[in-house]
Formats: sequence, C-alpha cells, structure tokens
Amino acid sequence: MTDTSAGYRIPVTKQRVLAAAVAVADEQGVEALTMRKVADRLGVEAMSLYHHVSNKAEILDGMVDAVFEEIARPEPGAEWRAALQERAVSVRAALQRHPWAVGLMESRANPGPATLRHHDSAIGALREAGFSIAMSAHALSVLDSYVYGFVLQEINLPFKTSAELETVAGDIQRTMPNGEYPNLTAMITEHALQPGYSYTEEFGYGLDLILDGLAARSAQPPSPDSR
Repeated sequence: MTDTSAGYRIPVTKQRVLAAAVAVADEQGVEALTMRKVADRLGVEAMSLYHHVSNKAEILDGMVDAVFEEIARPEPGAEWRAALQERAVSVRAALQRHPWAVGLMESRANPGPATLRHHDSAIGALREAGFSIAMSAHALSVLDSYVYGFVLQEINLPFKTSAELETVAGDIQRTMPNGEYPNLTAMITEHALQPGYSYTEEFGYGLDLILDGLAARSAQPPSPDSR
C-alpha cells in the first residue's frame, strides 16, 4: 500500500504479513494460501516476504497464533465453569470467523505466545478449581474436541436458514422409502422442522452436558489414574 500524498510505502512487517495471510485464508481457504497471494495483497514482491518469515510453515504458525489471540482466556481467580464456558463460546466464534483454522488449532509444533498463554490460562483455571493435572488434561481434551467438532459440522451443514433446512429435509424425506426409517423421520418432523428450531442452539446444550459431567467428576474423590 502506497501513501501517494506522503510519497512513501507503508513498510512490510511480520505482523502485516500474517494479517494479510489470515485475510487470504478467510476469503479463499488455507489450501489457496501462497506466498505470492500474500505478497500481492501487500503490494510487494513475494521474495520480500522472506525478510520477515522463513517459510509458509512460519506463516501458518503465526496465523494460528493470531486466532488464539482473539479467544477469551480464563482470568486468574475466575470461576472455572463460567470461564470455560466463555472460552468455548469464544473459540467457536473465532473459528466461525476463520473456518480454515479448525483443523490447525492444535497442529503447530512451534506454537506462538498467544497459543501458549491460552493453554496455560485454561489449565490454570481448572487447577485453581481443584482439578488434577490429569483431570485438567481430560477436561480440555473433551471440551476442545467438542468445540472443534461442532464447528466443523456447523460450517459444513447443507443449510443456513430455516427455509434451506426445510428444503434439505424435504429432499431427504423424499428419498426415504415410506416407513423404513421411522426414528429418523420422527427426528426430522417432530424436532428439526418445528418452529423456532435452530441447529446452532445444540451447541449450548452439548456444552452444558460436558460441563455438568466435569463438575460431577470434580466432586468425586480422585482415582489413582487421575492424580
């Protein structure tokens, strides 16, 4: 980007490279991300990016770290259940903004500072509540698996609106032989197609189930394998 009135080009920095890479991935998907596309977005030659990042892997590390920076972290002393509920909602929102990141969030061998702070604070919230290290690991594993999995399913659903859901459900029902799938038919007609139904509301229900289970488990005496 050039400021013609001042006659100078805004300098390229690593932060600008990463922001441009995130923008490209948001618009086109991470599979389409190339150094040339990032450079084009910045208005520079692709080779100039190597003054700021070593390779594409370093860009991906930074992009994931940028997403973690957007996610709410539990504060010291916060009530664990409320903190982890807020965290889960925030993770989901960040991944809805950056769907390319769903499969990358826990994939980086060189995590950045925001990633490390995020995980450390989440573990800290559980440990302050009396969870052992092992139980904290179990809790975060099930929570993250749920959130990442829900978002992956959510962003790939073949419908976004109630009208689209009705169309998709109608098409499915027409392919099913009459009476052959009674339980699925009941689920569609008595639940999914009822007024006010929204698949997105399933997220909160499932999250509450997990947090209820963790709360119940945390109240039990520790077993030998959960120290």
